[in-house]
Amino acid sequence: MSGHSKWATIKHQKGAKDAKRGKLFAKLARQIEVSARAGGPDPASNAALRTAVLKAKAGQMTNDAIDRAIKRGAGTDEGGTYEAITYEGYAPGGVAMMVDALTDNRNRTGANIRTIFSKLGGSMAEPGAVGWQFSRKGVIIVDGAVDEDELTMAAVDADADDVARDGDDWRVLCAPNHVYDLQAALEAAGIAVKSAESTMVSSVDVEVTELADAKKILRIMDALEDDDDVQDVYSNFDISEELMEMAGE
Repeated sequence: MSGHSKWATIKHQKGAKDAKRGKLFAKLARQIEVSARAGGPDPASNAALRTAVLKAKAGQMTNDAIDRAIKRGAGTDEGGTYEAITYEGYAPGGVAMMVDALTDNRNRTGANIRTIFSKLGGSMAEPGAVGWQFSRKGVIIVDGAVDEDELTMAAVDADADDVARDGDDWRVLCAPNHVYDLQAALEAAGIAVKSAESTMVSSVDVEVTELADAKKILRIMDALEDDDDVQDVYSNFDISEELMEMAGE
C-alpha cells in the first residue's frame, strides 16, 4: 500500500492511544497560530485557518485550546514567530520524502532533519529534487468492506474527485480544502472513515520489497514526525500489507 495512505492509517490508529498526544496538540496549535497570523483570525474567510481548525478538531483538540492559538496568531495573545520550511530527502530504496516544518530556528531544525536522515539510512536532497512529483490532495481512507456503489454515490454527492482501491481499503480523493467537509458527509451517510487529511500525494510510487528497507523507511518517518518542529511528512513508498506488518513488529 502506498505511503500517503497507509502511513495516515498508522498515525490515526497510533494517535488514539499515543502518550505523545500533548506533542500532537502543540503542533496543531502552531499550525493554527501561523495560519491565523498569515490570513486573519476568521476561519470563514481564511481557508488555511479553517483547514487547520478542522484538523485540530479531528485530533480531539479542545475548542479553548484552538481559540487560544487563534488569538496568538492574531496578535491578541503572546505567541512565537515561525517560519515555514520544506525539506526534501531520500529513504532507502530510492523512496522520496518531503518534510514540512514550522520553526523559530532554521539552523536547529535543518540540523535535526539532516541528522535523522543520515543516522537512519537516508539522505537529504536539494530543493526540488523530489518535490516535482508531489501535489496536494485531500485523502480519505475508508474500510474496504464498505459497498463500492454506496461509497461512490455518497462520495460523488459530496464532490469527491475519485474513489479507488488502495490495498484492502478504499481511497477517496478530493480538493485539499474540502477533505474534512467530505469526511463529515461520508460519516453522515453512515460510512466510517479510518483517516482523513490534506496531504501531498506523489505521482510516482516506489515499491519496497525488502524488509530491511521497509523497517528503515518507517523508522525515518516516525523519527521525523517525532521532531517538535515537523508538521507533516510525505512519502511515495509502496509497501505491501504483509511487509508493513512485519516491519512494524
